[in-house]
Amino acid sequence: MRGNMVVNVVANGLQSHVLHRMIGRVRSFSDLGQSVRCPLRPLPADRTGARESRSTSERDGMSQCFGRTRWKRFAVILLPCLAATAALAAGVAENALAASFLISGEEFKLSADELRGEGFSLYGTVDLTREHDPVPVMVTGFESATIHGLCQSAVFPIPVLGPFTLRLTGGKRAATVKGFFVDAKHLAADQSSAHRIDIGVAAGALTKGEISRGDRDSRFFNPNSPAQQASSINLTDLRVTAVAVAAGSFDVPGLGVSLVRGRDECF
Repeated sequence: MRGNMVVNVVANGLQSHVLHRMIGRVRSFSDLGQSVRCPLRPLPADRTGARESRSTSERDGMSQCFGRTRWKRFAVILLPCLAATAALAAGVAENALAASFLISGEEFKLSADELRGEGFSLYGTVDLTREHDPVPVMVTGFESATIHGLCQSAVFPIPVLGPFTLRLTGGKRAATVKGFFVDAKHLAADQSSAHRIDIGVAAGALTKGEISRGDRDSRFFNPNSPAQQASSINLTDLRVTAVAVAAGSFDVPGLGVSLVRGRDECF
């Protein structure tokens, strides 16, 4: 589930930042409005005491015009900014904004000795690369999950030096994750045990599992396509080849990250 402590902290920080930005913008608009002066009508030069009269007129004119704000124009500029800012802050606070992103298109490995998930979903969609090339994927989603023996690896070439492997591993304690979605090309497990499973349900009618909000808003998402869901699922010796992973929160005790020469993948 996407509403969690991490998202709320980020949302509160964003709202505070936005309010400070808006206060600064209000001050800028006010300063801009106050800098507007009314033009003074020149006085005839042949009048007696013209210089004194002009000086008096300038003082009167400045007292009447300097410091005025054009409130109608000010409101026209400010109100749409306030509305957009309020909508953005509220959307992030409620986790209603999609967190989709363009993928690199490179595959990486994800494995676990055991994964225990709640609110399981499985459906198909299409990711896009930075060049907007379509990449069909099957999305495996969990409202929450506990992962033992976590490993993630990605191989990438370094010019002149050759291929290197970036590995991420968990410690002895289990990792916990919420709002977990894996965009996979291949998934396998030595043992799978699901509770209250439904196969062939319409993707747009899932109730036990979730659809990623980024996917639900995608033009590639077909709500009538077949999907699977289960109240809970246990997977042992899990092996996934994926192109993207997204999570609302990810807690990994004993996290280890290493970069090694050559290929040293999780499986």
